[in-house]
Amino acid sequence: MQQQVPEGVMMVDMQTDQPQILSTRPDTTRVIMDQTGLDPAMLRDLVHRFYGKIRADSVLGPIFASRITDWTPHLDRMVAFWSSVALMTGEYHGAPVPAHAHLPVTWAHFDRWLDLFRETANEICLPAGAAHVIDRAERIALSLHIAVKDAGRTGLNAVPNLR
Repeated sequence: MQQQVPEGVMMVDMQTDQPQILSTRPDTTRVIMDQTGLDPAMLRDLVHRFYGKIRADSVLGPIFASRITDWTPHLDRMVAFWSSVALMTGEYHGAPVPAHAHLPVTWAHFDRWLDLFRETANEICLPAGAAHVIDRAERIALSLHIAVKDAGRTGLNAVPNLR
């Protein structure tokens, strides 16, 4: 009897020691991994190292510390998020815009976040992988910045206009 595994979970094939992709888009995920050199372990390392820098940062650290008390579930959620964003695995099922729209941040905060992300991506990833995740991080930062600005203009319960 074959064990059922939730969609979006990655497992390792014990015979080949290669990740077995159990997602809605395994072919796309494999192509991205081949083209970028990214894999689940690298993304986990990227997320953990990046948020280690965030926590130590004098500008961003206090913002995160005031909202996150247990980092383990947050890091797990961010690994799933970046796996979905970078590898198209479908592991993340959250709503990042509402979670960030109420934060007391400006573009300077997002710019600092991007500086730390770029630095970490270039330390961890091969050049193609770093370019891939940095491109996505830049889009995410811009979208979240727009959402924060929009929430400030329309109130916290309004749906942000991301156009």
